Amino acid sequence: MHQDILAYNEQLDADSRAICELLSNEIHANLAHTENKVWHGHPVWFINGNPIVGYGKLKDSVQLLFWSGQSFEEKGLDNEGTFKAAQKRYTDASQVDVADLERWLQKAETIQWDYKNIVKRKGKLERI
Repeated sequence: MHQDILAYNEQLDADSRAICELLSNEIHANLAHTENKVWHGHPVWFINGNPIVGYGKLKDSVQLLFWSGQSFEEKGLDNEGTFKAAQKRYTDASQVDVADLERWLQKAETIQWDYKNIVKRKGKLERI
């Protein structure tokens, strides 16, 4: 895992750090073959330069974000934004259902929209 992700987690308060360390460890265990780094201030994992999953500390919670998550057809994820992203928010590490997370990570690897080229396509997403 990229050192910047470890540093990101370290600077958080204890409750948020526990959530983020659990998320980063599970994400990395399932997607160790992918690129990962802090991108736009938050830990993100990529496949061929395309962002697939990341997380970040919000004011009142930690947000887990799947860029193509609306296409997963999962009840546990909430739509986020105007594109295809979906999220789950946590306020305690005990709320993270590892079985759900592993299933979502498998889907993140196989169900992708091309965010890498969204600017070049003037805001239009295409399925990979």
